Amino acid sequence: MAPFEHGFPFDPAYGRTLDDLLLIPAPAAPDDFDAFWRARYEEARKVATEPEIGPLEDERDGVRIHGVTFTSVGGVRLGGWVALPAEGSAEYGFVVGHGYGGRQEPGPDVPLPLPRAAAILPCVRGMGARGLRPGIPDTAGGHVLHGIESRDSYVIGDCVADLWCAASALHELVPELTPGEGDPRLGYLGESFGGGLGALALPWDGRFGAAQLTVPTFGNHPLRLTLPCVGSGEAVRGHYREHPEVAQVLRYFDAATAATRLELPTLVAAALFDPSVPPPGQFAVYNALAGERELRVLSAGHFEYEGLATEVAELRAARRGFFGARLGR
Repeated sequence: MAPFEHGFPFDPAYGRTLDDLLLIPAPAAPDDFDAFWRARYEEARKVATEPEIGPLEDERDGVRIHGVTFTSVGGVRLGGWVALPAEGSAEYGFVVGHGYGGRQEPGPDVPLPLPRAAAILPCVRGMGARGLRPGIPDTAGGHVLHGIESRDSYVIGDCVADLWCAASALHELVPELTPGEGDPRLGYLGESFGGGLGALALPWDGRFGAAQLTVPTFGNHPLRLTLPCVGSGEAVRGHYREHPEVAQVLRYFDAATAATRLELPTLVAAALFDPSVPPPGQFAVYNALAGERELRVLSAGHFEYEGLATEVAELRAARRGFFGARLGR
């Protein structure tokens, strides 16, 4: 029985208890999974990101927030926001991914997890107020299918590269964050779509030192294809019914498979009930992590419920402690 009253034509808990969810594995990787992603990473690191900061847009929570633009793979110019300490130099840096609603403003991702931190909050290609691109759908159901016929054309791979290029842009804008011996590496924050992208991006990028993935998507695609939802996964399920060959493409973009390569400390907040990102996929990402991991269990994701504000506050406190312990000098 689902823990909340709802009007969905399916059970957003999918009949699974926490014990069940903690047993869900990751799918096996294609033989050239690592080579595919390492090549994508090397391509992204060669990009001259040429970041440019715009005028001050806001000042709050100890940071000044500016618009920012930078170049990603394929010469695509993207935008977003950068948060810089209002006083003094930055001691910590974060890349902050966004959900599949895109990003229209910095929003609740500021305040940052640690004081004296800088962050870049990019809009990946096709999404959000500053990532719109001709020819790429700007809604989740269209975006998640763009280029899905091939692993080389699938937009999700380019969105992962956008995060790598955002990290390069942040290092260029805030050179004191470029790691030397003993200096802290970057932190990553990503929720939902941004959580799945983070799991795909982080195993290959040694510039990061710790991550938080909240209700991450793209975990265990073979299982996700069997689970109804109201998120982007439903668009993929519908496409798969007509084009079953896309299952082979999805193998390269499985966040749980990638998590088996993810060795940096990772905090996962996974939900027991979620109509948009099925919990079995979320827990598959956590279960697969190859390194130090910490789990925060949420009552629900992508759903309003009594107690939500309390759980969000508890997660923020846990996040501060997690990054403080692992990125501290």
